[in-house]
Amino acid sequence: MLWATAGVAVLAFLIALECVARGYSLPGPITHQAQEVIAKPQSGPLLYAGLALTMVVLTWRERLIAAGAAVGIDVVFSLVRWAAGLQVNSGTFGNGALWVILGCAVVAVTRRTGAERVLLLKGVGLGLLLVAGHKTGDTWLLITSRTRPEVLDPYVATADHALGNPSWLVGQAVRATGSFGSHFLHLVYGQLPLAAAICALYQLRHVAAERRFPSHHLVRTFLVIGLLGPIVYMIFPVVGPVFAYGADGGHWTAAHLWPDTPVPIRLPHAIPFDRVTPRNCMPSLHTAWATTLYLHSRKGTRFMRYAGTFWLVATLCATLGFGYHYGADLIAGVVFALTVEVTMRCFARGWDRSGYQLVAYGTAVFTALLVAYRWLPEQMAARPWLFGPLLILAMVSVIYGYVRTTRQWDPEPAPVPQAAPRPTGPQAELV
Repeated sequence: MLWATAGVAVLAFLIALECVARGYSLPGPITHQAQEVIAKPQSGPLLYAGLALTMVVLTWRERLIAAGAAVGIDVVFSLVRWAAGLQVNSGTFGNGALWVILGCAVVAVTRRTGAERVLLLKGVGLGLLLVAGHKTGDTWLLITSRTRPEVLDPYVATADHALGNPSWLVGQAVRATGSFGSHFLHLVYGQLPLAAAICALYQLRHVAAERRFPSHHLVRTFLVIGLLGPIVYMIFPVVGPVFAYGADGGHWTAAHLWPDTPVPIRLPHAIPFDRVTPRNCMPSLHTAWATTLYLHSRKGTRFMRYAGTFWLVATLCATLGFGYHYGADLIAGVVFALTVEVTMRCFARGWDRSGYQLVAYGTAVFTALLVAYRWLPEQMAARPWLFGPLLILAMVSVIYGYVRTTRQWDPEPAPVPQAAPRPTGPQAELV
């Protein structure tokens, strides 16, 4: 009943978002997903990542069959497109993965029964949710650009003086590294979903053997962050320094300042912007996702821990260095991620006093950050010696609360006592 209720709720949300998008003459997430059954996919790697998540419930023989079928279907689609005179390149794949996922759903309904049917349907739902979450995020971003004609970048840019204008500093550093640093960070920034899929596959590696999913894993938090974050975008629309104060803003830019000259401290006000650029800065969801990836990689192998740390640091550098976010966005993103992660863990393990307290505290800190960015930016910029440490302290306090609470939930296992060595020689004879 719980899974059925969750499925109905997700479907109702997707239908509602589809209707809203249609009202603005935009294709919604359901339309995008349906088109990729036949049309050229726009998210080939993501479709195969969804297939990989679906295959965690299959045996190795079934996985090989599913992967082979997906590749074979993609080859057929490519040949048909080539014969029809359509362009075929490395980006025109993914139909096969979606067909196999849907085929698994058909097999679950027609050929499986009982617990095996439920398990396979859960795998199909997980794979489709990963793709649908991405499509939902794209639709949300289009809606923010159409419904929020003005942006609040001057407020965040002014408040960012309290942190020393990190986007300007890191932007100059990335520019100094030349094309190599830029291409490297772009690769890391764009492949965050792939890194998350690898971490999720590691967490779900025992599903086929145990015939059940773990109570909590990375994909759950990733999806919830992607669903809730755009709601904040609607409340606090921000496009980022490279658009509001850089070359990417075109004639809509307030001034060509990024990354050479910080925004002057003056009375901030909302500024009009185009109806194309997403208002997707506050909070930084890339920071939130990278933080979640870091948290979930802590219980993996040494390689997983190193990779999670690397992706977090590289993502923070990329979001600032490319001018996609302000420093204030990153602080809000960390607090947002920890609050959502704790909420999802409480849903999995059950709510208790420490869970309620930490979720309430994280929500309060996140709300206070938004209020400060909106109503106190001048005061923050005029007193960086006070508000800069306060912002860092607010974020660190949530981090400390998360670490302390989760250590109580997951105590370290007690060491196994070792037996005393058995005496040898004359002493053994006395014994």
